[in-house]
Amino acid sequence: MYNSVKYFEEVCINKFLEMSAEFAENPSDIASYVKNVTDQLTKLGQEIIKETLEEFDTIIKESAERKEKWYVERTVEKSLVTSLCTVSFNKTLYKDKKTGEYIYLLDKVMEMAPHTRITTDGIERILTEAVQTSYRRGGDNVSIDETSVSKETTKKILHNLKFPETEYSKEKKEVEYLYIDADEDHVSLQFRDEKGDIHISDNGYKNNGFITKLVYVYEGIEKEAPESKRHRLKNPYYFSGSSYDESNEELWDRVFEYIDNTYDVSKIKKIFLNADGGTWIKAGNSRIAGITYVLDEFHMSKYLVKMTSHLEKLYSKDDVKGFRKILKAMIKENTREEFQNAIDYLQEFTDGENEKKKIADAGDYFLYNWAAAKRRYADREHVKGCSAEGHVSHVLSSRMSSRPMGWSKLGATQMAKLRAYYLNGGDMLELARYQEEELPMAAGAEVENIFSAAKFKKRNSNKFGEIGRWYETIPYCEMSMTLKKRFAIKNHIYGL
Repeated sequence: MYNSVKYFEEVCINKFLEMSAEFAENPSDIASYVKNVTDQLTKLGQEIIKETLEEFDTIIKESAERKEKWYVERTVEKSLVTSLCTVSFNKTLYKDKKTGEYIYLLDKVMEMAPHTRITTDGIERILTEAVQTSYRRGGDNVSIDETSVSKETTKKILHNLKFPETEYSKEKKEVEYLYIDADEDHVSLQFRDEKGDIHISDNGYKNNGFITKLVYVYEGIEKEAPESKRHRLKNPYYFSGSSYDESNEELWDRVFEYIDNTYDVSKIKKIFLNADGGTWIKAGNSRIAGITYVLDEFHMSKYLVKMTSHLEKLYSKDDVKGFRKILKAMIKENTREEFQNAIDYLQEFTDGENEKKKIADAGDYFLYNWAAAKRRYADREHVKGCSAEGHVSHVLSSRMSSRPMGWSKLGATQMAKLRAYYLNGGDMLELARYQEEELPMAAGAEVENIFSAAKFKKRNSNKFGEIGRWYETIPYCEMSMTLKKRFAIKNHIYGL
């Protein structure tokens, strides 16, 4: 760290004094002062990281442990994009004495994959921004300084993301009622399977539609504050994805696994599934035992409006609202056949075939989901209003479809999963770390366990005789920082 300390003494201190003096002359411009201090600290951090990496590389190069197995091939300059800045440093390439293969031992000690260009903390910053805004801004956010990476790099990171398994608490919650809401978002594809395969049909529509699915589990609804008129879901947990890499059965199995591991299912009286009647959503009935399917109120109101909108030409708004209340009462109390008669009756108030078809189609929505529609009005105490439309907008549409943009199937699927991970409170740094696969051992190297510091001290006490025995009497925590670093790095070399 000598050079970094020297840089701080010779450059930074004078810079800080100069900036402080300039700020004193113009104290209203604190923004420039803070920016200049940040820039100088970034440069200092860059020097510290560079020197530390090169120091570790030198320790490896000079160690007897390295000389036993690897030749020095050459020293090369490499760059790493970090969350602070881009750091350029020298590191050594080695050749295995037995196999002739080449390796950067510094990469192995740091458990860094070959050709790594961005550190984990940099990837965290990319993901944190990209999940909220765009690939471009994610790349621009990689570092505190002006370093950026391309949107293609961000896209590649997203496409290759692997998501960890959900971690569950050992103690399960006890609730009487549990709720599941489900809906979907419609996004636009740039291509379906390969570029150029999007075409326009005879009716003028492109075949570029793609569905991303959203399911969330919660324990009910509560006020945001005691006096607030706004409400929020109680302990929601989100699941998202698409049929690109996951079947309906696999999605609902994930939901069931979460419920089974989070709640004492034996204490649950009912699980309500609020949805719009989509086929993929109904599949949840067959995958989760004891579920009660309920048609969501948003879509029910939407189709009641379609059934009665033609009456607005003949009656007042209040009268039309009265007709809708009658239809709701019929759904709650009457039979399917009686509701069919009401559909036929409404069709008598128009001569247009298109209008009649619209009324019939809207009525069929209730007839096909009759039991689920009746449940919506039958148990007002425990059946909660469905917020799926709003949550689809918040969780998926706000990032993926509210503005004109095109996706690939993989990209849309990965972003949907990332949005769910983010809104579940997932740690982006932990997600970035999860991507680091266990690196293969150097070809031909003997498999050894990584020595603890104590074992390393014992080995050296035997190796260096009287000096080694003297060394063993020195507490590890009392060593100089430089000595600690040397022994720590050598300790890692034994694991290769």
